[in-house]
Amino acid sequence: MKRISELPFDERPREKMVALGVASLSDAELLAILLRIGVEGESAVELGAHLLDEFHGIAGIHAAEIDQLCVLNGIGQAKAAQIKAALELGSRLHRESMDERPVIDSPEKAYEVLKFEIIQNDRETLWVLALNTRHRLIKKKKLYQGTRNFSSVRIAEIFEFAILQHASAIILAHNHPSGEAHPSQEDLRITQEVRKAGEILEISLLDHLIIVPGQYRSLKKEQRAIFEKSDKYT
Repeated sequence: MKRISELPFDERPREKMVALGVASLSDAELLAILLRIGVEGESAVELGAHLLDEFHGIAGIHAAEIDQLCVLNGIGQAKAAQIKAALELGSRLHRESMDERPVIDSPEKAYEVLKFEIIQNDRETLWVLALNTRHRLIKKKKLYQGTRNFSSVRIAEIFEFAILQHASAIILAHNHPSGEAHPSQEDLRITQEVRKAGEILEISLLDHLIIVPGQYRSLKKEQRAIFEKSDKYT
C-alpha cells in the first residue's frame, strides 16, 4: 500500500498544491489528498483516477451513495464520507454563486447551473430555467421527479412557472437514469411542442438539455430544425 509521502517529491499532490496552487492539481490528485493512501499496486493518485473512471467523473462520484463508493477496493466508509463531504461543500459553494443570477447564453452555462442538482437523481427529473429578456436567470425549478417521465409532462405546467416568473425565455433540462444521453423520439416531439407553444405565448424555448453523469446533450445544437424560430442562443 503506497502512501503519498512515499511518492517522489514532485509527484506529491499536497506539495504540488502548496508550490503551484490548487488549480494546478488534476481531479485525481485532489481526490488523492482526501484519500491519503492507496491500495496494493495503486498509489492514492491512481486510486483517485480509478474512482473517477468507475463513476464517470466528479459529478458521478457526487451522485453516488456512500455504500456505492465503498464497493471500490480501498474506499472504506471513512474515505467515502470525506469525499462526499468535500464534494457537497463544493456543491453548496456553487449554489451560492448561482444566487447571483448569471446570464445563460450557452448550453455550457445552462449545464453548469444544473449539473450538481440534476445528476444526483436516480429517477427522471425535469428542470425549467426561467430567463429574462437578456437571458439572465430569474429562477430555476424542479418541475417533477420520478413519478412521471418527460414525455408525459403537460406543456401548460412548464409555461405556468415561466409566466409566474414573467420570463421571456426558458431552458428545459432532464436526466436519463439509464445513463444514455441520446434523445428519444418522445424527447424530440415534446421539445417541438414546447417550442411551438412558446411562440404563441411569446416565451422562447432556448434549449433542452439531456444530462447524464459526466456529460450532456444540447438539442439546440444537435436538432437545430426544432428551434428554427427561437431567439439567438449559441
